[in-house]
Amino acid sequence: MIKSTLLPALCLLILAAAGCKKNNDAPPVDPGDGSDTVAIPTGKKEAIVWIDLNANVFGTYGRFNDTAAIRKTLDTLQQIGITALVVDVKESSGHTVFQSAYTSKVSSHNGKSLPAGVDYLDFMVKTAKERKLKVYASVMTFVEGDYDNKTGAVYEDATFKNKYQSIVCDVSGKRVPITSTGRNGFVNPAYPEVQDRIINILKEIVTKYAVDGVILDYGRYANIDADFSDYSKTQFVQYLKDVFNDQNANFLNFPADIVSSWKTESGQTMPAVTGKYYKRWLAYRMSVIYNFVKKAHAAVKAARADALFGSYVGGWYGDYYPVGVNWASQQYDPFNDPKIRMDWAYPQTKDYGYAEELGLLMTGNYFSQLLLADNPATANLTYNWWSLEGSLNGGRYVTKGKVPLVGSIDAGNTDWKSKSDIRKAIKMILAQTSGVMIFDLVHLYAPQYNKLQQPLWDEVKAGLQDK
Repeated sequence: MIKSTLLPALCLLILAAAGCKKNNDAPPVDPGDGSDTVAIPTGKKEAIVWIDLNANVFGTYGRFNDTAAIRKTLDTLQQIGITALVVDVKESSGHTVFQSAYTSKVSSHNGKSLPAGVDYLDFMVKTAKERKLKVYASVMTFVEGDYDNKTGAVYEDATFKNKYQSIVCDVSGKRVPITSTGRNGFVNPAYPEVQDRIINILKEIVTKYAVDGVILDYGRYANIDADFSDYSKTQFVQYLKDVFNDQNANFLNFPADIVSSWKTESGQTMPAVTGKYYKRWLAYRMSVIYNFVKKAHAAVKAARADALFGSYVGGWYGDYYPVGVNWASQQYDPFNDPKIRMDWAYPQTKDYGYAEELGLLMTGNYFSQLLLADNPATANLTYNWWSLEGSLNGGRYVTKGKVPLVGSIDAGNTDWKSKSDIRKAIKMILAQTSGVMIFDLVHLYAPQYNKLQQPLWDEVKAGLQDK
């Protein structure tokens, strides 16, 4: 997501060209038409709404700085058929809405504050439970500095800034701190200290609060230009030795052997010419994220066995590799896929699929094209990552039924052809996955924050009927 008040972490439109109980462990089935999709889950479907912290609490038209308004809004959510909430609790500064032993507490932004006299997360959990709504707490995983407000450990702690801030390549190939490029303070996820920091916060959440689970957001690298620090170089050299028995790894020309030149496309720094180690570098980054997710999952379950551990990712799997995430099942091999070309994959890539580590996977299917048949270019395809139907097909295909998959819409920022497309999109997602996530709550009640410039309650309610 781009702007926090309108497009928080969920959007993840990072490319210039071109994230409920587990109740469906059925193996993949071949429907006989060559599509090789998997069985569509049956049973009760989740209806989730995301509550972005900056938009709903600190935003100009946000309602969630007042307890009475929160109660009234949750009443409406219950009435229209919502069954669960995702509540942001760790923002882009890395600060949390509760008192943490590992970071600072955020209380206000832009003249607006958390509700007075209450513990925000505790109040949200109790108020939601009174209405039989589940609550999942979401964290901005590897972001520890808000660029706009210059807050967070990347800005407030010189040692933290100099050691852990992500180092990116600019278009000239120079390695620079990410905040020098005007972006938020992503940190290098390869550091054990960075991983332990967020894992400790996750453990605090599930032990201090009666949340139903936690959701990783921004559990990724910033983009394809990250992380090119000396620490990443050292780790990559060791990875080449351990995984490939590469005796020449010590002579790595870094970063030219990975990316030898860069270009700018639509404001993004992208590889122009790649080096001989590029695909192995992509695999290494995926190994970092996979190992973190596995470690975090085990820690959360050890802290509280009944807490769900989930993740949000962009729904464009085939084009998601620049952020270092493989959200597929390990039963899916992108390197040897006979149906979809994944030119970025390497034989080791399948080993880093993390779907089996999750109790819930939300994918952002934020596309105005609903059906493959709506565009002649995709009409004869089964998979197309940039349409709703195609990305849902693809999501089921690569996760192989190993995790409850929840498709998502961006209600306010998508260029819907008409208001009724919201209803159609929700129904389509519910028909094909374990549930639907609607981003973001502020779009439903504040017309100023959606492109249709009108409240969206009715269309969401219509989409959720008979779920």
